[in-house]
Amino acid sequence: MRGTVSTKLTDFLAQANSNIALAKQNNIQFTPTILRENLNKLSGLMSDSPAVPYIADKTLTLPDRIIPVRIYSPAPDKPLPVLVHFHGGGHMCGSVELYDPICRHLASIAQCVVISVEYRLAPEHPYPAGIDDCEQVLIRHAELLDDVKHQDSVTIIGDSAGGAICTSLSMKSLTDKRINIDQQILIYPSVDYTLTSPSLDCNGTGFLLETSRIKWYFEQYFQSTDADIIKKASPLFGPISAALPKTLIFTAGCDPLRYEGIAYANALTVAGVDVEHHSFDGMIHAYMLLHDLVKDECMATYQHIAKFMARV
Repeated sequence: MRGTVSTKLTDFLAQANSNIALAKQNNIQFTPTILRENLNKLSGLMSDSPAVPYIADKTLTLPDRIIPVRIYSPAPDKPLPVLVHFHGGGHMCGSVELYDPICRHLASIAQCVVISVEYRLAPEHPYPAGIDDCEQVLIRHAELLDDVKHQDSVTIIGDSAGGAICTSLSMKSLTDKRINIDQQILIYPSVDYTLTSPSLDCNGTGFLLETSRIKWYFEQYFQSTDADIIKKASPLFGPISAALPKTLIFTAGCDPLRYEGIAYANALTVAGVDVEHHSFDGMIHAYMLLHDLVKDECMATYQHIAKFMARV
């Protein structure tokens, strides 16, 4: 069933849909540069950016590469829970800078140390480069917190592609004991790369993120048409057991990824995982990047996260 969008987003979507139609009319093709620029424009809708006492840009140095991170703490002298953040953007867009207001809210409202990861992006760095970067930061995160007090517990959080990274790492943690995850927080996550979810049809046009763009994202990310590889990479079809971390998941009613998020939550519940699911029925994909338009919904999401983090 197609979602019914909130009136708060009517004007925004009218403009977005007009721009999409014009691009199609002029046969403007997707490129990484165009899509990255378009996503970055949403920064203008996140004017609410709270002050955080401790913010530091650091790097995790590996033998073959350096992974930049940004660390936030609302109270660097107080041992707080750790939240490792993986941004969204289809595995090929987004950045620590774009998500800076979100990470500030997470740190201040949920009272936690946030580590925001600048992982490598496709198509320059296809699957699984970005996941590998996030895995390394997760395993070695304590090295980055030498001047910040923190607890031993670790929660991971991601929206969209960031949610895909979270669930991929959770899946891997079942067999790789170097990966310790106490909880995962998923915001309209991408967990099915096979493009078979029914909401891709009913919500796949008119709500900002369109199915044609999702398909193009995945083509750039995998650079492969091997169905077995793509299905094996999809957390929805991977091993699901009670050993997976406690999960908080948010879905949006007008999101083409809605049903796969619900299917993942249901699969975890059946397996015996502790799952908390909230649906924002009038919201679209990426609503957290539209803070100025849907502030109540964004703040409600942060409050749910804060309560979840308080139970670590």
